[in-house]
Amino acid sequence: MAELPQHDAGDRPLTAFGPDFPFAYDDWLGHPAGLGRVPAERHGARIAVIGAGAAGLVAGYELMRLGLRPILFESGRFGGRLRSQPFEGAESIVAELGGMRFPTSSAAFYHYVDKVGVESRPFPNPLTPAAGSTVIDLEGHTHYAETLADLPPLFHEVAAAYDAALEEGAQFRALKAAIRARDAAAIKALWDPLVRDWDERTFYDFVASSTAFRKLGFRHLEVFGQVGFGTGGWDSDFPNSMLEILRVNLCEFDEDQRYMVGGVEQVPRRLWDHVPDRMAHWPAGTSLARLNDGATRAAARRIVRNTAGQLDVTDQWGRCEAYEAVIITCQSHLLTTAIDTDEALFDQKLWMALDRTRYMQSSKTFVMVDRPFWKDRDPATGRHAMSMTLTDRITRGTYLFDNGPDRPAVICLSYAWMTDALKVLPLSTERRVDLALAALGRIYPGLDIAGHIVGTPISVSWEADAHFLGAFKGALPGHYRYNRRMYGHFMQDTLPPGQRGMFLAGDGVSFTPAWVEGAVQTALNAVWGVMRQLGGESPGTNPGPGDLYPTLGPVALPE
Repeated sequence: MAELPQHDAGDRPLTAFGPDFPFAYDDWLGHPAGLGRVPAERHGARIAVIGAGAAGLVAGYELMRLGLRPILFESGRFGGRLRSQPFEGAESIVAELGGMRFPTSSAAFYHYVDKVGVESRPFPNPLTPAAGSTVIDLEGHTHYAETLADLPPLFHEVAAAYDAALEEGAQFRALKAAIRARDAAAIKALWDPLVRDWDERTFYDFVASSTAFRKLGFRHLEVFGQVGFGTGGWDSDFPNSMLEILRVNLCEFDEDQRYMVGGVEQVPRRLWDHVPDRMAHWPAGTSLARLNDGATRAAARRIVRNTAGQLDVTDQWGRCEAYEAVIITCQSHLLTTAIDTDEALFDQKLWMALDRTRYMQSSKTFVMVDRPFWKDRDPATGRHAMSMTLTDRITRGTYLFDNGPDRPAVICLSYAWMTDALKVLPLSTERRVDLALAALGRIYPGLDIAGHIVGTPISVSWEADAHFLGAFKGALPGHYRYNRRMYGHFMQDTLPPGQRGMFLAGDGVSFTPAWVEGAVQTALNAVWGVMRQLGGESPGTNPGPGDLYPTLGPVALPE
């Protein structure tokens, strides 16, 4: 069993260190000894990576650095849900259709952002300096604020009540302190009992049963659900397991968020072409693009084990090739709906987890406008013409992106989830824009938003995309056991030989769905698993996730 590494937290900011598996991925990535090695005779071994999103690119990049040959397959668009769609005719002006806000606590993700040199800036969340001003519109009443102090007492009471609920139900301050200090033992001592207590209870139950919200009554709970605090309302998550929300709060995924200038899709695309400073086996100048002959393979359509014990992957054009291992980064439902996957490759309990994973719906609608007109101030009131807007209307969240002077700006007219996303599912982009403008017209009477629109609007409904069938996982009560099976599948020493060699990755496999940090961390787990399968190991001075998993892995609940 590997010795636990010592982490000097010092004055470092809080990062996504656990809580289910408190392993310092950023330290592992940054260690001068490297992630590990594979025996020289295994150099050049071919590894299939299904999906060219964040998890696929990170896994491929690190496998390449180990001297292996990752071959990437992509059924849809390169980048996965890091999808930045340019507006026609406007250079580097994009609609962020997938991930668009990235908390600074995502230390492993920012390792790659920094490596490929993508610039980031503060995201214009409500009540942040980046937003400038915020409007909360609820039940027909509109509140304008440039700081939290500008809001009525009701909203302060809601925020205070949730803070009190977190402390009462989860020893929140102590857990945050343990995560900040990177004290793995303290995290496990506090978190593991919460898993047992809250896996089968909803977010709504947690909030509604808290002393603070019971004292305040339903009105405050309703406001919390509709407009919440920080990044917006929470009611779409009310049916989810409370553990999902606790992880978001503990890892500060809802705080200090940034966006990528020019689009986050630059990160996977630049990683595809990036030439590492150090790597085994491959000559100088090697990149993922060169190892893949400049393009990903087409969609994977079949995965079976061949008579030699390798894994055969067949693409949509019938090309079949053998691989030493396969890393699966696509959403789990695709293993039964899009890829003919031999059932014998996974245990039936794991198939149960893969099939029961529940994905949430999400829609966004964007327009490009001639300039950031919302910065104009009304000479009578001094208020901005338009603000970052949270509302109970169909738009739910409206975000404003200033691309600089003399450049077009972008408005995310509507960002909605679940039922609110389903309301517009069958509608055209133009109709979605009409509905959003009508709703915003009631909040900003007399403001001609449409008069500023240029170019063609852009929208997305992730549940309608056959390559995704939903935006991101939202675990229901009782799903912790399923998540643990998927997350820990990279530990394969005890599996029968027929079930080894398939590795799961992606944010849907992680304990932090909807956040790219989960995709990066699970990709690194899979890299360690492949390295282990090929007879490799991490250096003793820099143990990998699998080395510490027996000690720090997620708690097991009774089956």
